[in-house]
Amino acid sequence: MRSMLIGVLLLVVASASVHANGRFPSSVSVHFRPGNANDIYLGTTFGLLVSHDDGAGFYWLCEQNIGYQGTFDPRYRVASDGTIYASTFEGLRVSRDGGCSFQTATADRPNTDPGYIADVWVDGLDVGPDGAVWVTTAEAGRPNDVYRSTDAGVTFAPLGRASPVIWWKDVAVAPGQGGRAYVTGYHVTQTDPDGGTISPTVHLYRTDDSGQNWTQLPITSFTLGTSPLLLIPAVAPGDGSTLFVRSVRAAGLGDRLYRSTDAGLTWAEVLVTTDTIRDVVVRTGGEVLVATVEGGMSRSTDGGQTFQPLASAPKAACLGDRNGTLFACGANWEPDFFTLGRSTDAASWSAVLRFVGIKGPLSCPAGTDQRDVCEALQWPALREQFGIPDEGGVDAPGPPPRDNGGCCGASSSHSSIVIAALLVGLLGLRTRRRGTA
Repeated sequence: MRSMLIGVLLLVVASASVHANGRFPSSVSVHFRPGNANDIYLGTTFGLLVSHDDGAGFYWLCEQNIGYQGTFDPRYRVASDGTIYASTFEGLRVSRDGGCSFQTATADRPNTDPGYIADVWVDGLDVGPDGAVWVTTAEAGRPNDVYRSTDAGVTFAPLGRASPVIWWKDVAVAPGQGGRAYVTGYHVTQTDPDGGTISPTVHLYRTDDSGQNWTQLPITSFTLGTSPLLLIPAVAPGDGSTLFVRSVRAAGLGDRLYRSTDAGLTWAEVLVTTDTIRDVVVRTGGEVLVATVEGGMSRSTDGGQTFQPLASAPKAACLGDRNGTLFACGANWEPDFFTLGRSTDAASWSAVLRFVGIKGPLSCPAGTDQRDVCEALQWPALREQFGIPDEGGVDAPGPPPRDNGGCCGASSSHSSIVIAALLVGLLGLRTRRRGTA
């Protein structure tokens, strides 16, 4: 009896954990496979959705399979061969079979290897046009560095930025010049020799030769937030001399956006927002788009020197450009009613996906977490949450998904009650056993 209750409890816990991170379900990032016109990878608050038919069908990978949990959104990158990379608190997770299974990069190597990056927070992630994988680490209590792999993430080499007091937060590779990359770092609060406090600051570096040498770039032009943080949302096509840097929460609750046209030697503030900047996209012809959730989109037609609000655009939690076609993340609710939208001009948008249209979990062999956890244990609860038909999703657009009070609504609450009851039952069994011992 006790073993049966434990089994039921594990099933309920696995189902409830789909929505246990306390956030409203939303899409948060969109990615594409270089050289492929059909693959779309949509990061969400409950895992990753993958389409191989230009959005006609999306299939779900759960958090446990990817290798993370809680209120955390991995950074994803996809290589031209279809390898999926995901940053996590436990290292870089890599899938070479389309998402059925993930492994932690370098976990099979000795921890004395200078390129060992398993079991540490991999924060920054990018893949260059030459296929090289760049990562940065941001783990407290240990030295952090910038690393690069030229064998698809099997091995990594440190690039000479090791520091016990800097968390390397972001890396961005020039789209047209694989040897040029930019990294940002957060310098933690320190104690000076007299016992005083040295406030945190930021670092910004550029390499033009794949990390053999680094140039420290000036930061005096940036207005910084109380907890200073610089991120690199976009490097323009070409040689990578034009790029944008976001100063997080440097405008109260909003961000400030800066532009450089000389590879980071000088900077100009080009946009001040009242919201978090989610994405910056540099398009051909000098158009630059900036996405925020509350403020909607802003557009520049002069290469990012000036911006104007784009009144007809949706509020977007992410933005991406695939060969001239724009994709934007929505909240799946009013006013946009889509999880992923598509546009060619940023003015008119069509729905590609709403959560009710998810076709199902990604089909994988038995023995994988995707099959044994995502599909067998968690998919039924996710399907119920979004009102997805038993035979799979429906084409977007459609009626809004059922409102169970957000991501932790009625279904999750009910599961919590069941879990509590089962725990009480188990405790009762254990108490009675002790009494008869």
